[in-house]
Amino acid sequence: MPELPEVETTRRGVAPHLVGRRVSAVAVREGRLRWPVPPDLDPCLRGQRLEAVERRAKYLLFRFPAGTLLVHLGMSGSLRVVPAGSPPGPHDHVDLAFGERVLRLRDPRRFGSLHWVTGDVAAYPLLARLGPEPLAEGFTPEHLHARARDRRVSAKALLMDGRVVVGVGNIYANESLFRAGIRPTRRSDRLTRADCERLTAAVKAVLTEAIACGGTTLRDFVREDGQPGYFRIALEAYGRGGEPCPRCGTAMRAVRVGQRATVYCPHCQR
Repeated sequence: MPELPEVETTRRGVAPHLVGRRVSAVAVREGRLRWPVPPDLDPCLRGQRLEAVERRAKYLLFRFPAGTLLVHLGMSGSLRVVPAGSPPGPHDHVDLAFGERVLRLRDPRRFGSLHWVTGDVAAYPLLARLGPEPLAEGFTPEHLHARARDRRVSAKALLMDGRVVVGVGNIYANESLFRAGIRPTRRSDRLTRADCERLTAAVKAVLTEAIACGGTTLRDFVREDGQPGYFRIALEAYGRGGEPCPRCGTAMRAVRVGQRATVYCPHCQR
């Protein structure tokens, strides 16, 4: 699944090509995504000028005067800016035409979604209960410690709870816990204030580096220019079960936490 750095990379990639332009047409070739594509999307968007492209958690917010198009890439979705007239592939489900440029949603597994929201988008049900952004000032050691103390879940599950902090998916939760020296299975209510300080710092550092590198190279994710991200070469924990720990040489251990693949060092992470 595209995680926060991939979504932010997409936002930064498409915005310069489209902001300030008007939608000339909308083509929906397959409307059966995770939720049905709004049937009136073309009349809602046609003629509207794109004012900004923002991100909230793993959602992209395309801001127009009449409302906001909320886009989630799901498990395998990607957005590309292609020339008008480019023939669509079998999984290219939705096009937003901006004159000679087209924003194209490709989603082989069809777990992505598009929502047209009028009014306050922050109050929309998919966004209303989200926690702070991990790179924003609101994500502090104090906040994490307070939320950890009233839960009895694993440290990894805590990080991946969007009500605690948004956008920290499986890969970057693994990486952040490794950097912080915290075992993914440690119970959240046993995290100390010092643990939470290390963990918030690790989350911020890992995500900042990933965004700078363009996201993780995943099989299903490509940037808007069609090229893969390349942060995966720097991953220290995820996908390295059985390999030597890059810090101490101990064999990394692979387990399942909350049905998700999890890798940690039994020596470095406590």
